[in-house]
Amino acid sequence: MDTVDARGDDKVMPDYLARAREIVPMLREQGDEIERRRELPDEIVEAMVERGIFKMLLPRSIGGGEIDPLTYTAVLETLAQADGSCAWSLGQNSGCSMTAPYLSHEMAIEVFGGPRGILAWGPELPGAGRCVAVAGGYRATGHWGFATGSRHASWIGAHCPVFEADGSPRLGANGRQVTRTMLVPKSEVTIIDNWQVLGLRGTGSDSYELKDHFVPDARTAIRDNDSERREKGPLYQFTSGMIYAMSFSHVSLGIARGAYDAFIEIARDKIPRGSKGTLRTNNVIQSQVSQCWARLRSSRAYLRQVIGEMWDEAQKTGRIGAEHHPELRLAATWAIHQARDVVATVYHAAGASAIFESNPLERRMRDIHAGTQQGQGRPIHFETVGQMLMGLPPEGRMFR
Repeated sequence: MDTVDARGDDKVMPDYLARAREIVPMLREQGDEIERRRELPDEIVEAMVERGIFKMLLPRSIGGGEIDPLTYTAVLETLAQADGSCAWSLGQNSGCSMTAPYLSHEMAIEVFGGPRGILAWGPELPGAGRCVAVAGGYRATGHWGFATGSRHASWIGAHCPVFEADGSPRLGANGRQVTRTMLVPKSEVTIIDNWQVLGLRGTGSDSYELKDHFVPDARTAIRDNDSERREKGPLYQFTSGMIYAMSFSHVSLGIARGAYDAFIEIARDKIPRGSKGTLRTNNVIQSQVSQCWARLRSSRAYLRQVIGEMWDEAQKTGRIGAEHHPELRLAATWAIHQARDVVATVYHAAGASAIFESNPLERRMRDIHAGTQQGQGRPIHFETVGQMLMGLPPEGRMFR
């Protein structure tokens, strides 16, 4: 069902969740091909492009959906139930698209306006790269990794600490070195095909290089810097780090739900060696299944309640209070860990047959563990939030 935008605009928004469901059968059919190619096939990418899936978080002023975060994350969760790599790539590309509000209108259209206006980048890591301020822009040099979704992207981003021409670091008002994100056409970037990994193989998260590459100032931005933010809608009160937290936690929940559903089917028919009945008649299995269901439902409810509260405040007040930040950090990390435990439980309960690539649990087991290794699932987040809950200053950053 189409819905009216929360800001009261007359325009009727597309039903993105229904569009995502249309893609699910294609993902199930091409799962092996996604794994083999280590990227999303053109047919899948085109189906997502045609449905506007990559533009969900882009501003309406440049033809994007600018949809609410609960709908957006439900799309990710739905796709992840069918294929974790597709949903993970979409989550990364969507987080990157949150750069659009910090570019000029003209530059945002240049980068994101076309049908394949998709941006990808790797995380901001110490020592990965740097840029030197020059007349009209910057000269960027570096080697970055984990550029999820880069194989179907048309632009690549690179996070660079800024240095002046004399070699001194450029400092912001807070005394920290300024980091700007360089946006470069993918054709100008050296891509390094090194994505040979255990799980989430289909994300094509290659590394890439720039060597003394000139980037015009207009093609750069400081992410999440209010002074550069052009769009004022409630969606853009969320930082890119918040979007990543809610994105990858929902992808994890989707992978886990897909594993849970697959196990229910397996348990209906499989008779374990030495047993007289099927798996589903086993009392231990019954207990494990109910607890897995509780983990999925409760962690999802907590996460979506927090996101809903943040969205409501953003709509009503035009801001998101700092008190919500630790709640989102905790809810997202908790959901990722609960999802991992659910997949591990049903994988082990399925027995030896789960180790075969033909088993629907095998890929999901690899994908969930690869995802948990990513920054959003780091256990140290529990320490950071715990420090705040006990009235202590946090030792780590809440979002990156």
